[in-house]
Amino acid sequence: MKNYLFLTFLILMLSGKNVVAQNQDSIKKSTVSIKDFREFKVLDSKYIDIEVLWTPFNKDLKGFSEEIYANLKPLILEQDIPTLQKNIAEGKLTYEKLVLFYLYRIRKFDRQNSQSLNAIIALNPSVIEEARQKDKQPKPSSEFSVFGMPILLKDNINAAGMPTTAGAAALEHNLTGDAFIVKQLISKGALILGKTNLSEWAYFFCEDCPSGYSAMGGQTLNAYGRRIFDTGGSSSGSGVAVSANFCVAAVGSETSGSILSPSSQNSVVGLKPTLGLLSRTGIIPISSTLDTPGPMTKNVIDNAIMLDAMTGVDVNDSASVISESAYSNLENTSLKGKRFGSFKGLMEDSLYVEALSKLKNEGAEIIEIEEQQIDLPGFIRLLNLDMKNDLPVYLQKYANEAISFKSVGDLIEFNKKDSLKRLPYGQALFLGIVADKGNEEDLQKIKDTLSTNGKLFFDVPMKIYNLDGILSINNFHAGYAAVAKYPAITVPMGYQTDGKPKGLTFIAKPFQEKSLLQWAFDYEKASNKRTAPKNYN
Repeated sequence: MKNYLFLTFLILMLSGKNVVAQNQDSIKKSTVSIKDFREFKVLDSKYIDIEVLWTPFNKDLKGFSEEIYANLKPLILEQDIPTLQKNIAEGKLTYEKLVLFYLYRIRKFDRQNSQSLNAIIALNPSVIEEARQKDKQPKPSSEFSVFGMPILLKDNINAAGMPTTAGAAALEHNLTGDAFIVKQLISKGALILGKTNLSEWAYFFCEDCPSGYSAMGGQTLNAYGRRIFDTGGSSSGSGVAVSANFCVAAVGSETSGSILSPSSQNSVVGLKPTLGLLSRTGIIPISSTLDTPGPMTKNVIDNAIMLDAMTGVDVNDSASVISESAYSNLENTSLKGKRFGSFKGLMEDSLYVEALSKLKNEGAEIIEIEEQQIDLPGFIRLLNLDMKNDLPVYLQKYANEAISFKSVGDLIEFNKKDSLKRLPYGQALFLGIVADKGNEEDLQKIKDTLSTNGKLFFDVPMKIYNLDGILSINNFHAGYAAVAKYPAITVPMGYQTDGKPKGLTFIAKPFQEKSLLQWAFDYEKASNKRTAPKNYN
C-alpha cells in the first residue's frame, strides 16, 4: 500500500494537476518516488530520553494505581469537555486526576512497548502543579470551557517550559515563550499538557519520508492499525494523541491538508479555519500565505470550544481578524434546506454515499457536481519562496536567542554533519527551497494565479447550484481549499472493511466556521461514527 495522501499532496505541488485521491490511474502515472509508509528507516526517537521525560512525574504517578486508572475511565475516556466539566463540578473528578489519567495513559501506551504510538515529543513538567492550582480556583461558570482541560500542541507551536523543535534536531534546545494562541488558551484556564510529534518541518523537508516521521520524535503510528495504516500528516501526533485519548484536545497546523489528513486518518474532528481567524505568531512557518493552526478533537462540540478559546486579534499577525463565538446555539441547529455539492467522482465510495444519505435524512439537499479540471500551477514554488522568507523571520523574532541558524541553507549544512540521525530520508524539499531563485514578483504572480484558480474551483459550482457548502473526503481537496482560503472541517464517517478510518469533509466560504461546525455537529449527531481504537481502551 502506498502513502496515497502524501502522494496526492506531492502531485498537487509538483505538477499542479487536479488529483482526486482515489484516482488510481493518476497515481500509477506519477513519477514521484514515494516510500511505502511501513518501510520505516527509523521507528523510535534517538533524541528522547524516556527517563528524563518522566522524572518530573514519577513521584505523583507512583500513587496513581491501575485500579484508580480503571475507576476513572468511565468519567474521562471519550468524554466531551462539557461532560468532563460536569463531572468535576459534581466532585466525581478533579483537574489533577484528569492530568494524572492522561499522563498514565501516555506512559502506558506511547513509547518503547509493543503498543507504542510515538505521538508525544515532550511533556510540560509543571502540569500537575498547575492542575492542583486549578482545583483551588473557582470552577468556570460555563461547562463550555477549556478551564483545567489538558491540551497537547503540535511541536511547531511555541510553548514555555518545553522546546519547540518542528521535529528537527537543529531546534532541539529552542526554548521560547508562548505563541499567541497558547497565551489565549492559558488565559482561558487551559492546561498545556505537552507537545506532539509531527512530520518534520510540517512535511516540507524530506520528499519521500513517511507521514509522522521526525528526527526528534521518531515515527508516529496509527492506533487503528499500528504499522498498517498511515497516520496522515503533518499534524500526525496531534491526530493520534486525540484518537488514543492522551488528552482532551490538541492543536495542529495546516498549510495544505495537515489538519484534515491526520484527523480523518485517525477518526477525529479537525478544523482548518480561514486564514486570519487564529494567530500564527510564534508558530514555525512554511507559508505565511497559507498557514493556520486549528483544533483537533474527538467531537464537534470540543472543536468549537477550542476554536473559541484560541481566537483573538493579534497585532503581530497582519491577517488576524475579530471573530464571533463558534459554539453558541450549536445544539439548536438544523440541516433542513441546506444545499451541499457532492462530487460525482467520489460516489463509488460507500462510506461517502452513506454519509450523504444521513445528510438527506436530516433535511439537507445533495446536488451532484462534476469536479472542474483546474490546475494549481506553482504550488510548490509558493511554499519554496514563502518558507525562504518566513522561516528566517521566525528564527530571528520567536526562536530562542541562542539559536544561531538564520536560513534554510544554514539548516541544510547542520543536517549534513550527522545525516544518519538528522536526515535518514534526505532533505530534498529543503534543497528545493534554496535552489528556487524566484523573486517577489514571481511569488506574487504565483499567489494571484493560485488564489484565482482555487476560488474558481469552488465558486463556480457554488454559484451555479446555489450551494451552502461542498462535501469531500479526508483531505482530497485540501490544496484547493488552501489557496482559495476556504475553511474546512472533517468528521469521522466510518471505517473501511479493513478498519481504516475515513472522514467526511465540509468546505465552506471564508469565515463560515460557525456554519461548518453546525453542519458537522448535526451530521455527527445523526451518524455517530467515531469508535475509539480497540487496542487502546
